Amino acid sequence: MGEMSEVGRLVLLGAPLGNPADASARFREVLATADVIAAEDTRRLSRLARDLDVTVPGRIVSYFEGNEERRTPELVEVLAAGYTIALVTDGGMPSVSDPGYRLVRAAIDAGCPVTAAPGPSAVTTALALSGLPCDRFCFEGFLPRTPAARRSRLRALAAEERTLVLFEAPHRIAGALADLATAFGPDRPAALCRELTKTYEEVVRRPLGELAEWAAAGEPRGEITLVVAGAPPVAAVRPDDDTLRAAVAEREAAGLSRRDAITEVAAAYHLRRREVYTVVHR
Repeated sequence: MGEMSEVGRLVLLGAPLGNPADASARFREVLATADVIAAEDTRRLSRLARDLDVTVPGRIVSYFEGNEERRTPELVEVLAAGYTIALVTDGGMPSVSDPGYRLVRAAIDAGCPVTAAPGPSAVTTALALSGLPCDRFCFEGFLPRTPAARRSRLRALAAEERTLVLFEAPHRIAGALADLATAFGPDRPAALCRELTKTYEEVVRRPLGELAEWAAAGEPRGEITLVVAGAPPVAAVRPDDDTLRAAVAEREAAGLSRRDAITEVAAAYHLRRREVYTVVHR
């Protein structure tokens, strides 16, 4: 390692998803100057460095799911000693369904600066390519591995109105899509994005029912990101006047003032406060 500074820092590197040309100039600079590179796959990192024609003088150590609990304290000691550590995964940003969160949290707790050289992300890349609404979305990562737990999770997500982004393994995608079609309905629009930025990149945009049939006919290979349209908003049904009066009275009996009870009922039923007020005092 080179000369240490007074304060070490952790740099999160956004690695190319597959195409080395997506690596930023800053990504290359950090690789060439960091004292330590913590890599999810050291062989893959070495191959990427060769593709980028970058010499890595720093010490390369492995940092993956199987050893991150043990290795995190060691890396925090390196940071505390004043050295710079670059954290890189096999593709995309560390911590996003990849190793990294544990080290980031430990570095913050130890008072060490944490920064990032942002780069490619399978989440936002798939979202942009999906053709589905991108203004509001939620990222669910990998679904539970067992069918029962997966179905339970999907039932809880069925009413989510934001676009959903999921990761899934090739050998589980057919089952996951079948469960999605059951929980969300076969007509819910979706897009399966496979091998993003790689030679065999493919985006299949179909309703969930058709996607499930397509995946069952031939198991898709490679890294998969699934984008699913959010649930259509449920039109609010205005309760009758007696129900509104009863709801206000119930809240008053619980100790709220009439004013606060009316305000709460109006919010609960997505009504204007004046409308509830008029019903109560009619």
